[in-house]
Amino acid sequence: MSVAKKQYKRITTKSLVEMKSNGEKISMLTAYDYTMAKIVDGAGIDVILVGDSASNVMAGHETTLPITLDEMIYHASSVVRAVHRSLVVVDLPFGSYQSDPKEALRSAIRIMKESGGHSVKLEGGKEIKESIKRILNAGIPVMGHLGLTPQSIYKFGTYTVRAKEEEEADKLLEDALLLERIGCFAIVLEKVPATLAQKVAESISIPVIGIGAGGGVDGQVLVTHDMLGMTHEFNPRFLRRYLDMYEGMTTAFKQYNTDVKSKDFPNESEQY
Repeated sequence: MSVAKKQYKRITTKSLVEMKSNGEKISMLTAYDYTMAKIVDGAGIDVILVGDSASNVMAGHETTLPITLDEMIYHASSVVRAVHRSLVVVDLPFGSYQSDPKEALRSAIRIMKESGGHSVKLEGGKEIKESIKRILNAGIPVMGHLGLTPQSIYKFGTYTVRAKEEEEADKLLEDALLLERIGCFAIVLEKVPATLAQKVAESISIPVIGIGAGGGVDGQVLVTHDMLGMTHEFNPRFLRRYLDMYEGMTTAFKQYNTDVKSKDFPNESEQY
């Protein structure tokens, strides 16, 4: 006999831990603006990530590095105004937390105060432990991020799968245990072998949300523009496209252009 899933009017960090304990998978998508966030929240997605992927998706940069703290606050505040149920997690951008725990705390406080976000996400493990602890000590929830960490792309030199070798895999597990121990409420694992990701998820009590990390973790996250097919150049193995909006939107725009040029739009019923 199956047990009915608990209905959450509002998702909190505690909700996510309960969902893991109950065996309920966690859904997570990105949003960077009010309109998209309103749709994602209304669809019942558990977590909305205001990702530094806005640097790529919204601004057209090659990497996530150029986006600023002010820009992240702008995107996050737009998302928060739309949300009624989802937990909103906001990425701390590159350069806002790596060098100084005090600067990390100032950055996190600005996001929480100025955007109304519910939590922040930082990339890294032991190397940024003091920054995470400083933020947590201020009462700000922190989500970790291990595996492929896009803010370190120039260090890695590639977006290939991480932790395939034993030494790096061992470090990733140690970092996950560390993040749990110091108080993170969840961890994103990006582009790591599925067997390792499952081992991590089974080794810690906090939720592990994967992107390119297989099905043995506690939840999944995708970039919304990718899963809707609004982008078409990006084709990693882990991406499932649920719509082909690139083609659909292109067709609509072309038809609109044709209708305007031919004076078909607006017609009599579309005028005052």
